[in-house]
This record gives sequence, structure tokens and C-alpha cells, in this order.
Amino acid sequence: MGDRVSRGTVDGSGIGGGSVRGRESYLAVRVLNALLREDYGGLARRVTHGKDGVALVLPGGRRVRLVPGSLFQDFVAAPQEALWLWEVLHTLREVSDPADAAGVESFTRECHEALRALDLHDLHREEVLTRLAATAHPATTGTAGTGGGRDSVWYETLAAFVDHPVYPTARCRIGLSDEELTAYAPEFAPAFELRWAAVPRERLTGAELPGAPGFRAVGLAGGLAETHALFPVHPLTVPRVEEIPWATVAPRPYLRVRPTLSMRTVEIAPGTHLKLPLTTSTLGLRNRRSIKPDTLADGARAELLLRAMPDPEVLLADEQTYGHAGHEYLGWLLRRQPAGEVVPVAALAAPLPGGGLVVEGLAGRRFGGDVAALLARYLRVLFRFHVRLFVRYGTALEAHQQNLSLVFDTETTGEGVMRLLVKDNDGLLTSPGLLGGAGLPVPDFTDARMLTDDPHALADMFVTITLHLAAAAVAFGALPSPRAFELVRDALAGALDEYGEDPMARLLRARTLDAARLVGKSMVTAGTLVDKARTGARDVNKFYGTSGPNYLRQQPQATPAATTGRTP
Repeated sequence: MGDRVSRGTVDGSGIGGGSVRGRESYLAVRVLNALLREDYGGLARRVTHGKDGVALVLPGGRRVRLVPGSLFQDFVAAPQEALWLWEVLHTLREVSDPADAAGVESFTRECHEALRALDLHDLHREEVLTRLAATAHPATTGTAGTGGGRDSVWYETLAAFVDHPVYPTARCRIGLSDEELTAYAPEFAPAFELRWAAVPRERLTGAELPGAPGFRAVGLAGGLAETHALFPVHPLTVPRVEEIPWATVAPRPYLRVRPTLSMRTVEIAPGTHLKLPLTTSTLGLRNRRSIKPDTLADGARAELLLRAMPDPEVLLADEQTYGHAGHEYLGWLLRRQPAGEVVPVAALAAPLPGGGLVVEGLAGRRFGGDVAALLARYLRVLFRFHVRLFVRYGTALEAHQQNLSLVFDTETTGEGVMRLLVKDNDGLLTSPGLLGGAGLPVPDFTDARMLTDDPHALADMFVTITLHLAAAAVAFGALPSPRAFELVRDALAGALDEYGEDPMARLLRARTLDAARLVGKSMVTAGTLVDKARTGARDVNKFYGTSGPNYLRQQPQATPAATTGRTP
């Protein structure tokens, strides 16, 4: 694998050893890099350039040496820098605006809970990998491909070993105890039974869950079936549902499930997932894991819109079946995946039990051991699809590495058919003007933020989601930087070349291949630190303002790598 660093992060921070001190320094460096990238509190003004190199001067006077080489920012803490979390949090408090005091305290809690989650994961890591090795399905063991390849949750669990490419405290699920994490978080590979609640049928919008148990099976009177519908409830959400006066929580659990990478989505049968509300937040305090009822219908509308823009190499998960009761903690979405070996893109840089990465295992079975060939195929499909949506239809997807999967034909052991699977489309952004020009009706989205005729808003999403997370973070995490640089640049250039001088293609080329710098998202700022009233963000997941070097014009000086599982 050449000069790829097997234990690092795409944001440029390296992982220390397996000690508590190593894990704390790893997290502290990631947090400091994020704050510097987003220039929170004017932190970039503290960067000095001198004969001794580049350094960040902390408020206490300590000089933290910086080096170039990250995909997403100009400088990151040098690999040999060891930091304590308290140093970084002290810096945060010192540079913060007094108006952000509540956000700073919330982020401080996030950091401590993320560190606790890192410690917990390290404690259980080897045991989980041993269990996964014992349950490896045929598609991962080098034998003939079979239906076992549909066990995507096996890959989802491994994907949970990989840290988010840029958000530093992604392992934090706010408010959950150690016992709750080990019982329900995907990195611990648990299985558990769902809870249920009876809801008056007049409150139901959408469908009743296919295959739901009978009322007696969950300990409720059978006569309730005449007036009520059963809603699935995640065990963590039961206390909140019990507070709803018109909902009756059933006393007995029913249906054993396993969590996917998103945690609030669970597998109920091979190829069938169920998305449920959770009471926690991830990727920031404001990214609550409840389900706003309108997003279910909007996601279904977005899926139908994408089905009107078909691509033979792209599959869409079926997300048309859902139900809700007009409450953020009483709703569900049924997701049906296609047949085949389904591998989340987020899992490609994850560790395989016994050694190596998922991408290496897949390449060994399907691409003659050539990781670059597998990634080149993936990037070609990814960019051809997304560039076509952008240019022809003015549409950009919030399809990051967690919402994309590779689907392989399980009837063949070689390359066979590899297609791209897209899911979870309620964050889509589309242009009414370009849709009309292409002869497509504009969906009646409840969330008006899904519509825009601003091409630069569409380009912002393309760059920060498709380019940064779905392409660059994956390629640079798996390959030496010169090869990753070539693959990403060439795949995007090839997709854009198909559209020549089309105005939308020219704009996207200017914002990507030809740009001096690439836009980024201020995820920590908008997600936790600064109130929406101060940021002005309509959507905390689409708050921009940072920028970094254009790695499509010049490869990074050092090879960043995805976190490949050995959390410090």
C-alpha cells in the first residue's frame, strides 16, 4: 500500500498508541485541527511563520508546531505534537465570544463524551473483531459468493470503527451511558429487541408497518387493534414516548434487530432496514437523531425525483414505506436494499478481522488485488452520476460516505457487476428552474430549503459532500497520495468533459478542478458552538465559510489517511 499511513485521519491528525494518553492526544489534536480549520474565534490569527517553521500559539503561550498536508486545511498539528484535551478546551474558552458560552460548554461535554466513547471502544475492540471473525459470511472469506453477501450490517459494524473524516467528536452520542453505548451502538456489534407503542389510528399518517406484531404479542389487549396502530420504538426512546399522553408503550419487546452505522437505523431482516427516532444527537448538539415527520414524505418525494433521472449503474434504496404520528419520536421508515453484496462506502477504510482493510479484501476477491482499480471504478460511477445530476437537472445530493454503498453481484467471484447504491435523500438540493428545463415537475417538498436556483449553493454541496467525503476522503484514505490524487482528479475531469462548455459544467469545473481553494463546512461552529441566530444558518448541515487547499490541482505534501480502526 505504499506510503499510506494505516493509522491516521483524513484531517491530518495521527493516532497515538493504545494508551489512555494516546487516545486523549488523538482527540485533542483532532479538535484543535477542526477549530483551526473553521477559524473559530479568529484562531488562525495565532498562527506564526518563522525560521523555525509554522506554529499555533495557544493562549497559555505554548507553541504547537504545524505542518501542511491535510486534504481540507492548510496546516494541522504536526504528528509529533502531543496535546492534553484540557489545553485545547482552555484555548477554545479563551478565544470564544461570550455569546457562545452555552455552545462552548456543550462542546466541552461533547469532547469528554467522545473521549469516553474512544476508551470504551478500545476496551471492546478486539472482542468485537473476534466475534465478527467468527460470523464472517462467505462473501468475506474468499469462497464462492452466496446470498451471505447481503449481510451489510457486518460491514456497517466495521464502518463504525472508522472516525468521521473531519468532525472530531463524531463518536459522541450525547447523553448515552457506557451501558447504553455497548447495548446499542454499532461499533459493539450488539443485537437487541425493539419496543412498541400503540397509537390511535386517527393520528397515523402513512402506512402501518408491514409485518408488525399482534397486540397480544407485545403484551397489549387484542381489542386495541380496532382503534390503534403499533409503532416500533427504539429502546433508548421509550422514556420519551412514555411521556406522550396518547401513546401506550407495550410492556413486552418483540423482534430482534442489529444497528447499522447510523445507529438509529436497524436491520430487521436481510436487506431490510428500519429507521427510528433516537433522543441523542451526533455530529453536533443541533443534529438531533429524532425524525421530523415531514422529512419522511420529503425523502420519498426526493427518491421519486431521482428515479426520473435513471442511471444504469446507480441503484436507489426503496424508501417509500413509512409512517408517523405527527411526533418527532413516533415515526419510522422502512428501507429495502437490492440483492447482492452491499458494502457501505464508509466501510472501505475499516479494518477486517484478522488484518487488512475492507477495500483490500474486496479488491482481492473482485479486482485481482488491485485496490486502485476498484476505487477507479467507484469514482467513475460516483462522478458520472453526480455530475450528470448537477449539470442536467441542477440537483446535488447529501450522499456522503455513509449514504452510499457498493453493490456486487453475489453470483460471481470476480468483478462481476458493481453498482452504486444511494439512500436517505431528504437532504437533497435541487433547482426548480433546471428541473423545469429538463421537463421534470418540481416536487412539492414541505421543506423549502430543498429548493434553490442558486448554482453556487448546489456547487457548495457537491464539493463538500460528493468531492470531499464521498471521493477524496475515501481515495486518500486507501491509497498513496500521488495515486489517489490522479484517480480523483481524472474521474472528475472525465465526468465534466462529457458536458463540454455547458454553463453548469463550466461553473462546476471552476469550483473544483480550476479553483484556487475548495469550500468547506464549518461543522463544529454551526453544529454546537454558535447559535443559529448568530450564524444565520438555515441548515446547520449546509453552513459554509471555511476553505482549504485544492488537492485537485496539487497533491497534498503528505499522505493523509482514513482512521482504519486502531483507535488509540
